[in-house]
Amino acid sequence: MPYILQTDKLTKTIGGKELVKDVDLHIKKGEIYGFLGPNGAGKTTIMKMITNLWKPTFGSIDIFGEVLTPKSTEPLKRMGSIIEFPVFYDHMSGYQNLQLHAEYMGYHHHGSIEKALEMLELTDAASKPVKNYSLGMKERLGIARAILCRPELLILDEPTNGLDPAGMRQIRNLFKMLCAEYGTTIMISTHILSEIESIADTIGVINRGRLIKESSIREIEQMNLGFIELSVSDPRRAAYVLHEKLCLTNFKIIGDGQIRIYDTSVNMQELSRTLALNDVPVNALGRKAETLEDYFLKLTMEVNGDAETHQA
Repeated sequence: MPYILQTDKLTKTIGGKELVKDVDLHIKKGEIYGFLGPNGAGKTTIMKMITNLWKPTFGSIDIFGEVLTPKSTEPLKRMGSIIEFPVFYDHMSGYQNLQLHAEYMGYHHHGSIEKALEMLELTDAASKPVKNYSLGMKERLGIARAILCRPELLILDEPTNGLDPAGMRQIRNLFKMLCAEYGTTIMISTHILSEIESIADTIGVINRGRLIKESSIREIEQMNLGFIELSVSDPRRAAYVLHEKLCLTNFKIIGDGQIRIYDTSVNMQELSRTLALNDVPVNALGRKAETLEDYFLKLTMEVNGDAETHQA
């Protein structure tokens, strides 16, 4: 089986509004898949459909080689998930909440609850009512519940909400361990690239309900992320000259008189001379390296229309 989870033209419409459209995900067995996009991009909607909380308006979901239907139950037994905020019985202890989940799932392995609590550093709080837990503790308890039954696939929607930097690092290390030692496949959604770029094998970028790009981290690292940055007083005039006189198309005006040219084969001297001959004073000109965050911001800006295109 090439993919443990894949979708085909996955679409969800509510009240005449398309929340997601034609999304094709491809998640390999044993990998960590970072699902990246701004708030409201459609990440939670897709995860709700994958976990059968919502039904697709159109398209299909294939999990473990089986097409998910409204009546599917077996694939869900092999999954763990956190969708939006984890909910518990607040009057019960953390241990009792996990015990109830294990009974519901029919999972009876001696010591599994204690192990899950230990992995999330909640042993000392196990007997306390959940209503006395902090937001970060509830988030960790939600992760403990998601991994309790040793799922083959974890679907985690913004799992580090409420965690401090040390807690976030602990959770990232836990995910890497689950993937390496247990072969767990993990899909993690976030709007913060730095949370997942150090652990993800593949990153999918979604914005405004559409999957923009799927790339392996290795592919991204091999990309030429360099660009030429141009600072001018009249960016629109400069854009006209770049397009009409130098026949350049791969560039963007990013604000404050800054233009990024992604065609790095451009001769810098010719660029400067042509701008000068066409009455475009250049304040600064130089080659720079684009970070991963810049790269993904550029992708989402292209969909948002927040960055101006090259047309003058």
